Amino acid sequence: MVTTVNGQQVSESVPPRLHVADFLRQRLGLTGTHVGCEQGACGMCTVVVDGEAIKSCLMLACQLDGRNVQTVESLAEDDRLNPLQQAFSQEHALQCGFCSPGFLMTATALAYQGGHPTREEIREEIAGVLCRCTGYATIVSAIERYFAGSSRPDPDDDAADVTEGTRGRR
Repeated sequence: MVTTVNGQQVSESVPPRLHVADFLRQRLGLTGTHVGCEQGACGMCTVVVDGEAIKSCLMLACQLDGRNVQTVESLAEDDRLNPLQQAFSQEHALQCGFCSPGFLMTATALAYQGGHPTREEIREEIAGVLCRCTGYATIVSAIERYFAGSSRPDPDDDAADVTEGTRGRR
């Protein structure tokens, strides 16, 4: 299998039943992808595959062949938080942080769709990620802040190439 993960081409032989979450964590050391329920119900393992939010515990690593994967590790820019992460910080949308990668990657995929989602649309999009600490209000506010004031990545822009430590889709 040959895939691109956070802008780096990866060529690996993978067993047919290895899930993407385990591939990212165990083979590539990308432990920002958290594993919660392993049944697709909690959303902690959400990553972006070809611009779409995917629960990585439900997808097999062999299905990544020829695809682009983005994990939470790709968001920071030279050890600085990206605008979405800054919005989460400013709105105090983090508590224990276990669910944060799932929310961040879901919001990143939402940004690739373009437009400015309403509060209700944001709530609907993030409904697949469970949080036991925050009550969601600050998470929704953070995503609203991000959409209101940041320059978001364009999934069709070749300048959105991901290199180590930067964000983007390709």
